[in-house]
Amino acid sequence: MNVQLTRPIAFVDLETTGVNISTDRIVEIAIVKISPDGSRQVKRKLINPLIPIPKSSSDIHGITDEMVKDAPSFKQAANELKQFMENCDLGGYNSNRFDIPMLIEEFLRVGIEFSTDGRKLVDVQKVFHMMEQRTLGAAYKFYCQKTLDGAHSAEVDATATWEILEAQVLRYPQIGNTIESVVKFTGEDDIVDFARRFVKENGIEVFNFGKHKGKPVTQVLKEEPQYYDWMMKGDFAMNTKQKLTEILNRTLVRKP
Repeated sequence: MNVQLTRPIAFVDLETTGVNISTDRIVEIAIVKISPDGSRQVKRKLINPLIPIPKSSSDIHGITDEMVKDAPSFKQAANELKQFMENCDLGGYNSNRFDIPMLIEEFLRVGIEFSTDGRKLVDVQKVFHMMEQRTLGAAYKFYCQKTLDGAHSAEVDATATWEILEAQVLRYPQIGNTIESVVKFTGEDDIVDFARRFVKENGIEVFNFGKHKGKPVTQVLKEEPQYYDWMMKGDFAMNTKQKLTEILNRTLVRKP
């Protein structure tokens, strides 16, 4: 292998009812898990989203209501999926902005904690866009000299993503050949919440939107505690609310 792994990495690709993290649902998930010895395991599942799949989405990934009517709901599949990704770093294509946030939202909805703490999150699209500025199909053609047949099949896309990362570490020595070095290169090793409502500046969590943009979250929570209630009642992703609560709890613990 070109990439040196110290722990397994699970490449995740989702097909969904749409692109809204808060309201849309998963209809297919594929996970390609690569172990440090190079062995590969694949888990693919159709998921019944329990809401209608819009025709516009079915036209993209080919999955219809009829195809998922007998499939398990995410709640029924959640424990199996969590166990499969246990102790794995996570990878994907545009995964830090879509697949992983969507997956975490689904876990939160069914009351199962799936923490990314201690995991490295490798988004090969980030490397690709920093270096070449292309799409997944073009990336596969560029790096692997292959045509991506079956694009928008979750397993095909997840497998192609792993092959792209393998090619990237050969092409760009400056990104290193470990998961840690790639994540450090892309600058995404310190994500607060996946919706980017909070970011870190000099190691401090600050708001990344609205009237408090640029202000430390702890400062706002102390000076304007009602802002916490406003956000918790608002149309924010559950992961954002979870992180806000974690920051609040730390603030209360430190309070004299």
